[in-house]
Amino acid sequence: MSVAKKKSVFVCQECGYESARWLGKCSCGAWNSFVEEAITKSNPNTERGLVSDGRPVPVTAVKGDTYRRMATGSEELDRVLGGGLVPGSLVLISGDPGIGKSTLLLQVADKVAEKHGNVLYISGEESGEQIKLRADRLAVANDKLLVAAETNVEAIRELVTQYRPSMVIIDSIQTLFATAIISAPGSISQVRECAGHILKFAKTENIPCFISAHVTKQGDIAGPRLLDHMVDVVLYLEGERNFGFRMLRSFKNRFGTTNALGVYEMAEQGMVEITNPSEFLLSDKSEGVSGAVVVASVESSRPILVELQALVIANEMGIPPRRTVVGVNRDRLSLIVAVLQKRAGVAMGPHDIYVSLLGGVSVEETSIDLGIAVGLYSSFRDCPVDSKTVVLGELDLAGRVRPIYNIDRLVHEAEKLGFERCVIPRLNKEKVKSGQMELVGVDTIQEVLRILF
Repeated sequence: MSVAKKKSVFVCQECGYESARWLGKCSCGAWNSFVEEAITKSNPNTERGLVSDGRPVPVTAVKGDTYRRMATGSEELDRVLGGGLVPGSLVLISGDPGIGKSTLLLQVADKVAEKHGNVLYISGEESGEQIKLRADRLAVANDKLLVAAETNVEAIRELVTQYRPSMVIIDSIQTLFATAIISAPGSISQVRECAGHILKFAKTENIPCFISAHVTKQGDIAGPRLLDHMVDVVLYLEGERNFGFRMLRSFKNRFGTTNALGVYEMAEQGMVEITNPSEFLLSDKSEGVSGAVVVASVESSRPILVELQALVIANEMGIPPRRTVVGVNRDRLSLIVAVLQKRAGVAMGPHDIYVSLLGGVSVEETSIDLGIAVGLYSSFRDCPVDSKTVVLGELDLAGRVRPIYNIDRLVHEAEKLGFERCVIPRLNKEKVKSGQMELVGVDTIQEVLRILF
């Protein structure tokens, strides 16, 4: 009597590529990422799809309903979602471990339960007692907030059918499993199958769902790239763990713009909304300290002012000079140091240089180039910059100050916070108007240094 051979396939756990045999390196560049998974054949007729009738109809005959958005109780989250939560939407939120995803979701669950009725909070990582401990710390006590520790996606579907919640939160997608898939939870096949189940009952039951996801060492969402395409909204919570500043960004939104940013502070009582991030970051701004200068950038259409600090000291250790940055691009710093030496005659090559943006903020925009140059020169000459001055502009290799985008938003934000002078590119000065703040237009780095020092 012969035994049927079990069929299997090797699947890359980074990109989802399938191979008939094990490979050491995947086409996506990942090494040792292939895991053997059993092949399962499902009957396509056992379950109906999201659309009951697949016949095409004219676009003019399709009923277009206006989305009735549900307020989550968090203005910052509503802003990122585009004005609130759309019924039947599937929202994916990811971020580094310990960044505050579960805390934010539990607070949102409490507020939604208070306004809209039952909320089902499913955790595959924590027990009910652990969720209770976090709820007590966050002062969350609502009888309409229902918690359950469950990892079977079919059992979760039954809970949704039984309790008919106004919102479902699942923490996290990597802990779920479907009985039809033999592989372990967190594998490519399980994540894809479980996400499909959640998407189906979210659409058919018209219930908004939040799912959290782990991230890889590179900061990408763990699981197949298909997961990003299946969901309606992709949110990412970021920030330095040693700082309380948190930023919630939207990388995909089928119901709104991705050009939005939510700002929070991780405090003892949970995630506290910051309505004015610039004021929060400049609350303890340095006064009369050399190397300190206020810069600004636009983060997802939201202007943010932050203090930049530079420290330039002589290297007396006989080792190669150090270049240490926090929140600033290291290559951009090297470029600015070279421009200062060539165009302004400021030789900082043999010195150790440290540059940091306070508050755990990271800025990649070139609008802070001029601020970095001014901070370096201020520390090098030990001459403080006026604390009521904001410095904006991009610096090129010729030492010229180039115009930047969104200058009007940055200038108005600085004026609103009480700054008295703003150094900007001369080409930008013609396009922006200010009521009380002095606008100083500059063309070169030499002109900037002459005006400020």
